[in-house]
Amino acid sequence: MTARLLVFDSGIGGLSVLREIRRPLPSADITYVADDAAFPYGDWEAGPLSDHIVALMGRLIERFRPDAVVIACNTASTLVLPPLRALHAIPFIGTVPAIKPAAERSGSHVVGVLATPGTMKRDYTRELIRSFARDCHVRLVGSSELAPLAEAVMRGDPVDDAALRTEIEPAFIEVEGRRTDTIVLACTHYPFLIDRLEAVAPWPVTWIDPAEAIARRVLSVLSLPAEPSDVPMAEGQAFLTSGKAWAPAQLRLLAQFGLTGAVLD
Repeated sequence: MTARLLVFDSGIGGLSVLREIRRPLPSADITYVADDAAFPYGDWEAGPLSDHIVALMGRLIERFRPDAVVIACNTASTLVLPPLRALHAIPFIGTVPAIKPAAERSGSHVVGVLATPGTMKRDYTRELIRSFARDCHVRLVGSSELAPLAEAVMRGDPVDDAALRTEIEPAFIEVEGRRTDTIVLACTHYPFLIDRLEAVAPWPVTWIDPAEAIARRVLSVLSLPAEPSDVPMAEGQAFLTSGKAWAPAQLRLLAQFGLTGAVLD
């Protein structure tokens, strides 16, 4: 069985999730859609954003007929998974802040969560903290700039280290002599900045990226085994909802995952 997957994000950060899906499923028929026309999601109010995504997803499912949809966006996943599952029979695999594994791995019990403002404000995020990180001091940091900075880096535009440091510094705190030792990357854009984040961080921490766990969930939901590493990578397409042309640096990035840039009608 060749799986048909739709991977969806507000921008191209969701490629960090697609990258991990490609490792066990190189033959998957993957369509990637970046809703850049509405980017960044973190600036939207919950109601209008939910209505927008649900309507857009209905059109995308009708066009691409996927076996499953991966919502490779924390902000969207904390908001729209229930209405999407109520409307469509296919599986939806979401991306939510990896607070549980962060709490389990933290030695100091001081955890930072780097997110968008939308993800930070969601009740879903706070319920994860109540359920899995009761014994931790969790610092939620909602940045409206970090995802756009990641997009800029992925387009090949220059981004100053000082700008990155300003966005992540609030996650680095000291509580009763204990310092942040674990930080959740609660936006799929952020893993593409990891080398830069490590370089500008005030001190070393463990960075938690949920992408590998999402890939395992895809295999489980579709009841598929991991494929051998010598299986050739299938070709797929990537679309921008704005209809704009992909930047050269973005096209090179897409090519690493077997994708070509295309125009969404």
